[in-house]
Amino acid sequence: MTARSTNQGELFMLDSPLLTEVRGEQSLMAYPFFALSKSAWKRPLVYKTETVSIEIGPGPRGVATIYDKEVLLYIASLMAAKLDAGEDVTQDFYFTAYDLFRVTGVNGSARSYSRLSDALERLQGTQIKTDIEAGGEGQAGFFSWLSEAQLKYTKTKSGDKRLKAVRVRLCDWLYRAILRDRRVLDYSPFYFQLGPVERRLYEVARSTCKDEPVQIGLDDLRLQLGYQNSLKHFRHAMRGIADQNAIPDYHITMSDPATSGGRVSIAAIVVTIAPKPMLPPTSPETDLGTVPEADLGNEA
Repeated sequence: MTARSTNQGELFMLDSPLLTEVRGEQSLMAYPFFALSKSAWKRPLVYKTETVSIEIGPGPRGVATIYDKEVLLYIASLMAAKLDAGEDVTQDFYFTAYDLFRVTGVNGSARSYSRLSDALERLQGTQIKTDIEAGGEGQAGFFSWLSEAQLKYTKTKSGDKRLKAVRVRLCDWLYRAILRDRRVLDYSPFYFQLGPVERRLYEVARSTCKDEPVQIGLDDLRLQLGYQNSLKHFRHAMRGIADQNAIPDYHITMSDPATSGGRVSIAAIVVTIAPKPMLPPTSPETDLGTVPEADLGNEA
């Protein structure tokens, strides 16, 4: 699964290409660690319940977004594949941007490479503080998703730069969680076609809904997804998602809320998440298209 590459005389091992499915750590699926935005989100994010506390502080380029998370999913998948193969793992990973783009369905345009550079800066700059234990250890204070991130270039005879590989160092917290807890779940291949809110809804469904349906209040679900707009706004977005049946592998339904004097009680709405029945494999000739993107969930 590894390949050798030479970068200006430096020999290092590439961890790409990824030859297995995309997988992610369960806590990162269940809780709102990322901004639901394509543009820069520069305000702190906070999630607190009786059992879980998460504080997210922005770096110079803002908080890491749900799209930046693709890099962490790719790294987690590489690490999980190594562990499955009985290989030694460290916190350092070397991979090609081309393979990352292949896995996540991104074209290899110059703009994509620029966005990757920005994503790495946000992943390194974002500050996270949580009481969620990883690998049997708690951790006080703030940490970043990546303690180091570098783009390795070579130069052509004309002096142009060509990206050869990406080098990152994964934070202790996530490294311990994957290495020791092994609570790593696979992702649907359609995940990368989803919009921000649908991605989070899929992750919450995947991490909490096993064989039986689960129910959650609309406001509780809004907080767990990290949706920053109003409850009324969220109800509208969720109604559209439920009507489109847009979440891979899961049905989303909303209960009829209680009414008083003709007014809808939003707080009474309950969302039910249920696994979809297994379907036969889709014919290669079938055009699946893409899932429409819903509301981003954050105000720019």
